[in-house]
Amino acid sequence: QVQLVESGGGLVQVGGSLRLSCAASGRTFSSYALGWFRQAPGKEREFVAAIRWDGDRIYYADAVKGRFTISRDNAKNTVSLQMNSLKPEDTAVYYCAASRSMVVTAAAYEYWGQGTQVTVSS
Repeated sequence: QVQLVESGGGLVQVGGSLRLSCAASGRTFSSYALGWFRQAPGKEREFVAAIRWDGDRIYYADAVKGRFTISRDNAKNTVSLQMNSLKPEDTAVYYCAASRSMVVTAAAYEYWGQGTQVTVSS
């Protein structure tokens, strides 16, 4: 069992930065791949980034590649998403999730946080 709690969302201007964090509980945290997803109003949840259990494999959605960085600290049971050069289209609720597989499909993720709102204003 893994429980996830996101933090760090907020309101930021175009071109600004935010850092999202996700704190996890559960003894098997370090064995899970961790992902970030987002969902904008009226749209489906979409993949943002994922990191393998050991941090040695990382995937990014094309829309965020070069602007976002995912990282994890298994000793602290945390996963982070550094978001730079933010755009209005990045506005969404951001969720962290845990999966036994290193995948980009939301359906494969077993555990989800409650989400944190990110709003990018122009």
